[in-house]
Amino acid sequence: MSGFVGVVVSDQWLHSQFTQVELRGLHANFVSASNESGKATLGNLPSVMCKLKALKDILSADDISRILSESATDATEEIDFESFLRLYLDLQGRATAKLGNTKLKTSSSFLKARTTTIRHNISESEKASYVAHINSFLREDKFLKDFLPIDPSGNALFELVKGGVVLCKLINVAVPGTIDERAINTKKVLNPWETNENHTLCLNSAKAIGCTVVNIGTQDLVEARPHLVVGLISQIIKIQLLADLNLKKTPQLVELVEDSKDVEELLGLAPEKVLLKWMNFHLKKAGYKKQDGEAYAHLLNALAPEHGTTNTLDTKDPTERANLIIEQAEKLDCKRYVTPQDIVEGSPNLNLAFVAQIFQHRNGLSVDTKKISFAEMMEDDAQTSREERCFRLWINSLGTDTYINNLFDSVRTGWVLLEVLDKIAPGSVNWKQATKPPIKMPFRKVENCNQVIRIGKELNFSLVNVAGNDIVQGNKKLILAFLWQLMRFTMLQLLKNLRFHAQGKEITDADILNWANKKVKSAGRKSQIDSFKDKSLSNGMFFLELLSAVEPRVVNWSVVTKGETDEDKKLNATYTISVARKLGCSIFLLPEDIIEVNQKMILTLTASIMYWSLQHKADTPETIPEEDIAASDESPAAPSDGENASS
Repeated sequence: MSGFVGVVVSDQWLHSQFTQVELRGLHANFVSASNESGKATLGNLPSVMCKLKALKDILSADDISRILSESATDATEEIDFESFLRLYLDLQGRATAKLGNTKLKTSSSFLKARTTTIRHNISESEKASYVAHINSFLREDKFLKDFLPIDPSGNALFELVKGGVVLCKLINVAVPGTIDERAINTKKVLNPWETNENHTLCLNSAKAIGCTVVNIGTQDLVEARPHLVVGLISQIIKIQLLADLNLKKTPQLVELVEDSKDVEELLGLAPEKVLLKWMNFHLKKAGYKKQDGEAYAHLLNALAPEHGTTNTLDTKDPTERANLIIEQAEKLDCKRYVTPQDIVEGSPNLNLAFVAQIFQHRNGLSVDTKKISFAEMMEDDAQTSREERCFRLWINSLGTDTYINNLFDSVRTGWVLLEVLDKIAPGSVNWKQATKPPIKMPFRKVENCNQVIRIGKELNFSLVNVAGNDIVQGNKKLILAFLWQLMRFTMLQLLKNLRFHAQGKEITDADILNWANKKVKSAGRKSQIDSFKDKSLSNGMFFLELLSAVEPRVVNWSVVTKGETDEDKKLNATYTISVARKLGCSIFLLPEDIIEVNQKMILTLTASIMYWSLQHKADTPETIPEEDIAASDESPAAPSDGENASS
């Protein structure tokens, strides 16, 4: 391993909020304000903190002094580095809130905004808009119809969220089929255990559709903390509204690029950037270049001339013009996500939702057969696409600084992979030798990726004849192979670090297989598997029996099928994934991975169940007998036959 030592923070939650590169930068600033005892006084902080990147040009030194005086009156009070970090997070939240009220933003800042416990103020306008969304999309739900419509003026939304059902249902509206509703506890009166299960299912499923929930827990949802609830709902709704902003769902988007060579770049753009590109495309065609309140009027006139009117453009009063814009959009059946005031004040989240609604109902794009066929040629096969999705969601769930929308495009600079390595193997990255994007010089990307490969080899990854340039060139096969080893290493380390393993020896794939078979057998079940490629896994029964073995009450056997037909297999696979998430497993596989017995994804599912069981059930060391631990120092692949897997 590299001899580079990272900055250590004793509070694990606090440590998870930063990458090592951020911690080193913040630590350097803290040291510059510290005295000989290694502590800084509150009075010295404003002049230092106002220069930090996240606060610069948003909060002045006077602003920071005023904020600090709200909780402490003594400017000579000394604080340590961890208190400095907490103050920084608080100021960062306030800066984000202040910035959000300044002007219309359709950039990626909404997606990048963390759902944190720092920003406690919520927008009543946003809350009202989200309540209207829930009332509209869930009004026919058999369970929720007794609780809807929600009154946006009070706390009815937060009271309903406490049971956990409404957020699970909302996730299924955003990405249908994410949660098997048979796994949701839907009694009128839930006990604390059932409520906690619903919230656990919600959070793990939210991660599985791309929400950032790195520091929100089930207790936050049980208490329905308003800023966290609204933040999570906004992410879920955003994912729903931007779902069609990709070439797979809307191939006509290729019209936004002039040359076929630019299609690859379009594939790598975040959905909100595609939306902005689409809006600018139509404004340019209409001969309008500004980004102001009149832009909506020009956009709607271009997309729906039959509803166009000169009154909107002739109106000088911004609020009146915004009202006419909303009326014009409603003629296209767009839902009312914004009020005139939201448009005038530039609420970023609601304006983004408004533009996305216009796109959904009238995108104004033509069909260029040549371009569309070229875009279809660039699409990945089903297996590659599923693995790309899994690794992308897994990386985003780690809480790294960079949120990725397209895996293969994002990793080519090496920076994202270095951030992931820094998370799973703290201190392994030498940030002094790394270059942060945007990177103009190609050799800097190669340097980053060479360091990625070097660290991979130090972690005993199989990287024969693999060089950093392979990642820079976007070799999908090698990128997926590297990421699989990275994910597998993380799983095995988590299991190894638990106090239940046998005498500190390495955990192997064979140990996980043996544990699963013994766990199922100990519960009186007959299912056994020879390997993670065992075709009998396709009906889902083994995993349901394993889940029932680690927590008997979690599986409702009355809804389980025999798994004999393809349809029954899919029902069992979908139910298995939701039950595992409900239990507490953070997993990113799809039902197809179980049905087709994808060895990699089967291993991740089994390891996640094992990790939960060892954490919560205090299994004794005998659960993983010493004789089951592979004696060799190498990390073998999943065993392929029963002999290699037997104890």
